[in-house]
Amino acid sequence: MSFEARRDVFQAIADPTRRRIIHMIATQPLNLNTIAEKFDISRPAISQHIKILTECGMIVIRQEGRERFCEARLDALSEVATWVDQYRQLWHAKFDSLDNYLTAIQKKSKIKHKNEPSRKPKSRTKNRS
Repeated sequence: MSFEARRDVFQAIADPTRRRIIHMIATQPLNLNTIAEKFDISRPAISQHIKILTECGMIVIRQEGRERFCEARLDALSEVATWVDQYRQLWHAKFDSLDNYLTAIQKKSKIKHKNEPSRKPKSRTKNRS
């Protein structure tokens, strides 16, 4: 039985080169040569990144004549957004709890200082003779 790992959107965004490619084609499709020209790595390396992005569902390749254009499919990022959002909610809850705790401490401190007798500073007069 052959096991082939399913590529997912997390693999697509795990690599900075792939993130940069996604950013480049997010607003307009670009041909492979235009993409490759923007990097200091080999054309086969760019092709491998494009292949991974295609397998992850992040881009589609559209043939126009002899040119191959990469188009972004950013709806695949909704999976990442959902995953990140659960942790955002967790951290918001933690920060809200911390804020409540600090507010309670601040209130206690104000009450404590309010109930303390006020101290008048000692007068320092110099004795001039």
